Amino acid sequence: MHSTQEKLDAFADLLVVMDALREKCPWNAAQSMESIRPMTEEEVYELSDAILKGDSSEIAKEIGDLLYHMVFYARIGEERGDFDIADCLHRICEKMRFRHPHVFGDLAGKELSAEQIADTWELVKAKEKGGNKTILSGIPQAMPSLLKALSMQEKLRGCALDKLGVEKAQERVERELAEMKDPEGNKEEAAGDLLFAVINLARIQGVDPEKALNLCCDKFRRNFTELEQNCLSEGRSLKDIGEEELENLY
Repeated sequence: MHSTQEKLDAFADLLVVMDALREKCPWNAAQSMESIRPMTEEEVYELSDAILKGDSSEIAKEIGDLLYHMVFYARIGEERGDFDIADCLHRICEKMRFRHPHVFGDLAGKELSAEQIADTWELVKAKEKGGNKTILSGIPQAMPSLLKALSMQEKLRGCALDKLGVEKAQERVERELAEMKDPEGNKEEAAGDLLFAVINLARIQGVDPEKALNLCCDKFRRNFTELEQNCLSEGRSLKDIGEEELENLY
């Protein structure tokens, strides 16, 4: 592993590379925060894929790609006269010191469990100068809905949501499912409530709903592809698939 100085030198090299590209590369010079934002979102998903695969080399590569994007945004901010990379780093360091009083503040040295820290995390953030006005206000509106629901529920852990327990979460799922079956009900609202309740039930039981849904999608893809290939080899149409075969897709 590298020393602290070697890490600083590597980061400085990235800043030098960014300056050169911004000044000498027409494509890089033409970019704005708005134009690179979609690419940043793609890089986040690529990092997520690498983590799920457990590929250390790929994870390192994708982290580098994301760091490049962060430096890119900071460089554009510097050109506007709004902020530079040092401002960004100072702010995150200040924020992390404030949010971890058990490490940097009055509670330093006090033994706290990871669960205790997580339960009080949002309450500490609410006291932060210039921070979010409410616990849920910091959740991006553009966030994918499943992740948004999970983030909301996680942020409310220390407030009371998890105190209801698995049994109450199960009852909520059953209630929302019954509303979904109501022929007179609002199907869109009922479907949303049901999905939110299922995500909460999974989370309370220690299941990552995003990972679980991905596993289900992968299984469905494998099963359907196999069924599709069987139909082709047997000269059958997909329209002729039987009920039992459809059940086996799940």
